[in-house]
Amino acid sequence: MSVRASLSMLLAWAVPGAGHLFLGRRGRALIFFVVIVLLFVVGISIDGSLYTFASSRGSWLKILASLGSMGSGLLYFVAKRFGVPGDVVSATFEYGSTFTLTAGLMNLLLVLDCYDISKGTKQ
Repeated sequence: MSVRASLSMLLAWAVPGAGHLFLGRRGRALIFFVVIVLLFVVGISIDGSLYTFASSRGSWLKILASLGSMGSGLLYFVAKRFGVPGDVVSATFEYGSTFTLTAGLMNLLLVLDCYDISKGTKQ
C-alpha cells in the first residue's frame, strides 16, 4: 500500500472528510464531514449512547457495535472522553445509539472510498 493511500485512509478515519480533502475532492469532503458529524451529533443529542468494550461483557454483537462506533474516529473518542451518558429510559435512546453507530459505519465506508480513489480505481 502506498504512503498516499495509507495517509488518506488514516485522515479519513480520524476526521470525516479529511481523507477526501487530502485527495483533492473538496466537495465530497465537505458533504461527508457535514453528514457524518450531523448524524453523530443528532445521535448524542437525542439521548443516544456510545457502544464501548466496557459495556459489551463478552457479547459479540456489542463488540462489533463498539468497533463500528469507533469508526467515527476522533468524534467517538472526544465524546467518550467527555462522557456521553445516554438516557436509557428516554424514548429516543435506541435511535440515538443507532445514529452514532451508523455514523461510525458510514465513516468506515468512506475510509475504503479513499483507498479506492488513491489507487485510481474510482474517480
